Amino acid sequence: MSARLEPDAADPRAEALNRWLQQLDPGFARARPLGADASFRRYFRTRRNDTPFVVMDAPPTHEDTGPFLRIASVLQTLGLRAPRILDADPDQGFILMEDLGDQTFTRALAAGVPEADLYPLAAETLAALQSRWRTQEADLARAAALPVYDTDRLLQEVRLFVDWYWPKVHGADAAPETRADFEQSWRSVLEAMPALPDTLVLRDFHVDNLMLLQGGEGVAACGLLDFQDAVAGSPAYDLVSLLEDARRDVSAPIAERILDTVLAEGPWPAPEFLHHYRVLGAQRTVKIIGIFTRLERRDRKPGYQVHQPRLWRLLDRGLRYPELAPVSDWFRRHFHPDGQPCGR
Repeated sequence: MSARLEPDAADPRAEALNRWLQQLDPGFARARPLGADASFRRYFRTRRNDTPFVVMDAPPTHEDTGPFLRIASVLQTLGLRAPRILDADPDQGFILMEDLGDQTFTRALAAGVPEADLYPLAAETLAALQSRWRTQEADLARAAALPVYDTDRLLQEVRLFVDWYWPKVHGADAAPETRADFEQSWRSVLEAMPALPDTLVLRDFHVDNLMLLQGGEGVAACGLLDFQDAVAGSPAYDLVSLLEDARRDVSAPIAERILDTVLAEGPWPAPEFLHHYRVLGAQRTVKIIGIFTRLERRDRKPGYQVHQPRLWRLLDRGLRYPELAPVSDWFRRHFHPDGQPCGR
C-alpha cells in the first residue's frame, strides 16, 4: 500500500520531494525532516520496506547537486564510505541516497566514545583518501571536475571577514585602504607558501560530517558527509579542519600527536606541510568568522555565534607563527585577541 501524501502548503519543497519519491516507488513512506546545514540544503528521511533512506533537498536556485554526485562517485571509487546514490533529479534538486545512520562523530563523542579512538580514525581515513587519490588522480581528476584552491579563491574566502565581521563590530564598512591592506597582507602570506602537490580536499572534514559506522573496520568504519564543495588543494587543509575545529575544542595532546604522526610519516616534507597547516588554519578561521557572521546578519541563523570566542582563540594562537607575520600585524592594529576592535 502506498503512503498517503498529506499536502503541505507551508513547505512546497517538501511536498514536491514527496511527490518525487512516490513517482520513484509508491512504497516510500512520507519523508520527514532530518536536518539542515549552514547552506540552503535540507535533509529528509524516508523508509521503504523497513529500510531507511536519506533524501537531500538542494533548491536549484541556490544549490547545484552536480558536485555532490560527482564527488560521491569519486569517493566510492576510492573505496571510502560516502553514501551510495540511489536516484537523483538534478532539475528539481533532489537526491535519494543510502542512510548511514545517526551516529556522527559528534554524537559518538557526546555518548562517551573517546577522542583517542575517533580522531585517529578520522586521520587514518584522510590519509587513505590522499594516498588513494595520488595513485588514481590521472583517472579521477577529470571525473571530479575539481575547482583549484588557489590564492585567488583563498583570498575570496578571507574577504568574508571584512565584508561581514568588520561592519558588524564597527557599524560601517571598512575603508578602502583598510581593505586593501588586509588583502595585501593575506596575499603576501599565501604566495609565500611553499609548493606541495595538490590532493582532493573535502573542505569540511570535521566531526559533524564524519559518521561512525557499525560493522566496519579501519576506514570502513568512517562515513563521509558534506563533500560537495571539494576542491584540488593543499594536503594540509582537511587535517587542520579536523584538528582546529570551529565548533568544538579538540584535546591538545591528541591534536599534537596526530599532527606529529603526519609530519613524521606523511609523504610530504614536514617543514613545507607545517607551513601550509599554519597558514591555512588561520585562513580557514578568518573565513569562518566571516561566514558565521553572515549567517547571523543575512540568513537569520544566530546560533553559530556561540562559536566565535573559540574562533578568536584559534586565530590568536595561529597569528603567533612567523608564517603569518603580515596578517598578524594587520590584526594587531585593528583587533584585540578577543575580536573586539581596537580603540573601544
